[in-house]
Amino acid sequence: MKRVVFFLLTNIAVLLVLSVSARILGIDRYLTANGLNMGMLLAFAALIGFGGSFISLMMSKTMAKWSTGAQVIEQPSNLDQAWLLDTVGRLAGKAGLPRPEVAVYEGAPNAFATGPSRTNSLVAVSTGLLQGMNRRQVEAVLAHEMAHIANGDMVTLTLIQGVVNTFVIFLSRAAAYALDSFLRKNDEEASGPGIGYFITSIVFEILFGILASIVVMYFSRQREYRADMGAAQLMGDRQPMIDALRALGSLGSGELPKEMAASGISGKDMMSLLSSHPPLEARIAALQSAN
Repeated sequence: MKRVVFFLLTNIAVLLVLSVSARILGIDRYLTANGLNMGMLLAFAALIGFGGSFISLMMSKTMAKWSTGAQVIEQPSNLDQAWLLDTVGRLAGKAGLPRPEVAVYEGAPNAFATGPSRTNSLVAVSTGLLQGMNRRQVEAVLAHEMAHIANGDMVTLTLIQGVVNTFVIFLSRAAAYALDSFLRKNDEEASGPGIGYFITSIVFEILFGILASIVVMYFSRQREYRADMGAAQLMGDRQPMIDALRALGSLGSGELPKEMAASGISGKDMMSLLSSHPPLEARIAALQSAN
């Protein structure tokens, strides 16, 4: 319950910060007596779209720890933790990166990497994954997560999310204003947008948001293929990654909190266009057919 409250309060705080920033900059007044100020609307959309995405990125490590209960290994208390730190450090060295924070959390088999940059990141694995896989398979999973960090996937996905968020906000309000103006064109007493504008802007934002999610999830799936290949390169052999994916399929991957779902080694099966991860079978086939 504490994690849910923290998540809600954090999102409310982010919205307040962005709203106050828009008011201070004066870009929230894009509805004028003369119509819609497109330049101001675009600036407002960019602030909300990119601002929300980058604030989430900056807070990603903290949010990940809170939402999953991941405990960072400061000093290893057993051989397994010592092995984890050593393995992640060795893989980071191969990738030319400093060792990220390493954490363990209670849960079904899964793992994730997050953080605002390649030099400020976190790799976490679940107790279910550590217990269900052998060390070679766990190492492949860790290599997969290190490949995400090395590829800068967290920043790339944030930029993509920021772009699509900007266009969703801009297009939904522009389309709603155009529709509202058309419906009220014969109303000579009308001044400014009507209630239809506010209702249709919400409807358009939902519709454009779904289309935007399809775009973002496509890029998310592509990065999983790249991270699988990156893991094979770091391991010097693709077979451990193939074995890890097969093991994950037989064990069944655990669900991460919604805000972390795209960061996991595997995601929940859903409509293919809205899935953050390709099917495990497709990932295995891609590794097997790679040159």
